[in-house]
Amino acid sequence: MYPNGSVFPLVLTLQSLELPQMSIYPAFIFGLTTYLFILFCNLTIVITICLNRSLHKPMYILLLNMPINDTMAATNFFSQLLYSIWSQDTSISYPACLLQGFIVHLYGGASYVILTAMAYDRYIAICCPLRYGAIMNSNNLIKIITGMWVFNFTVITVLFSLLLPYKICRTHMTDLFCYNPSIMKLMCEDTTVNNIIGLISLVLYHCIALSVVAFTYIHILITCVTNKQSDAKMKALQTCGTHLVVFLFLEFNTLFPLVAHRSESVPAYLRRVFSITVFVFPPIINPLVYGFKTKEIRQKMLTCFKRKMTSL
Repeated sequence: MYPNGSVFPLVLTLQSLELPQMSIYPAFIFGLTTYLFILFCNLTIVITICLNRSLHKPMYILLLNMPINDTMAATNFFSQLLYSIWSQDTSISYPACLLQGFIVHLYGGASYVILTAMAYDRYIAICCPLRYGAIMNSNNLIKIITGMWVFNFTVITVLFSLLLPYKICRTHMTDLFCYNPSIMKLMCEDTTVNNIIGLISLVLYHCIALSVVAFTYIHILITCVTNKQSDAKMKALQTCGTHLVVFLFLEFNTLFPLVAHRSESVPAYLRRVFSITVFVFPPIINPLVYGFKTKEIRQKMLTCFKRKMTSL
């Protein structure tokens, strides 16, 4: 048992990938390439939106939060993973573990609130187009963005502050990275309260997100069906369809590892695989779906690229 006074100097051991010696360098190169690709895709979207005033619209300002969030999550995850692969050292200090876990949950919660805000924006644009400018004005947009980050930060701060009073009995983590369920398994004492608070916050995020998305997409679908303009109908359905696919993918990817931690019947390796995909697939898919596939953003990228090529 490690008493409260000596918790923070503790060094924990993360679960190892158990790579054979000959696979270390290929795994490191593959991981580094994946991370650099994620950085390139997401930072390209951020720079494109920031540098083009024509993209300073509510839809794109809300979208801007997504690549920033994905970049934060990928950097948080890959920095530790790549170091562990290269050095074959899976140790991490307890404060660093708490910080990593905090950012992991901040990323997960932000993914939901950002997609929820984007669904609301599309609902106003498609179902109330004449009122869009009045509803999604600069003041309301700032309130929405500030509100979703303050809400997310507050919930995750409360969740992790509950871990601080506990004593630690174990130092071996059951996962490749730190997050709330894996950290709670290190505790000596009963963590029922933390489990309940964690489940409440999980239900809160999912209920809010599912309620807003279901409400908005049902109304969007009704509007599209009754819309006589086939081009507008197809464009709206295509936009919302991809949004819905990304949302459902996120739902499954985040729910499965968190629920699996509370069930002994789920194999540990399966939980770890799904945990890793949360930091790989969304940061790659999101910029492709919401950025490069969006005509206006794609055109601005091509214009910028042509200017650079011409100036060379």
